[in-house]
Amino acid sequence: MERYVIVCAIGGAALKFHEKLTSSVCYKFNKKRTKLPAHFTIKAPFETDKIEKVENILEKFSINNRKVPIRLEGYGKFREDVIYMAVKMSPEAKKVHDKLIDQLQEIPWMKFKSNEGKNKVFHCTIVSKKIKDRFKEIWNYVSKYSCDFNEYFDNISLYHWEYNTWVLLKKYELA
Repeated sequence: MERYVIVCAIGGAALKFHEKLTSSVCYKFNKKRTKLPAHFTIKAPFETDKIEKVENILEKFSINNRKVPIRLEGYGKFREDVIYMAVKMSPEAKKVHDKLIDQLQEIPWMKFKSNEGKNKVFHCTIVSKKIKDRFKEIWNYVSKYSCDFNEYFDNISLYHWEYNTWVLLKKYELA
């Protein structure tokens, strides 16, 4: 069984900002970086030896759907475990996302937890590895920087777990 994850890679100015802020936080507070570039998750890590079915769905979906606007605005947190840039989906982006979830859910072996499907909290993680000990300091540091970017849900990126990191298998560009 191989391990995969499906995300939308964030680009443009938001990517540059995310890279700079994440590097700064990890260096300043001696924390580990996440192993994926700036993104919001479409399907959390899963295992299969039948990835072809997923690839076929992503290929067809990318041909039949257009890029749609999203906004990265402000910050959020999950308990004291994760600090993230908040991703605000436009109504069009939410529609495209939910249509993709519907198609992925048609794969009999693909299971979605309650926090993974259509009603997930869309976010772009800055830091999440063992941060409880310095959470308030990191939160205060991150909060000093303005986060406000207009970007696009313009790709579906399929990553494969190899050599203890995520490696891009294929990036499906939306039309």
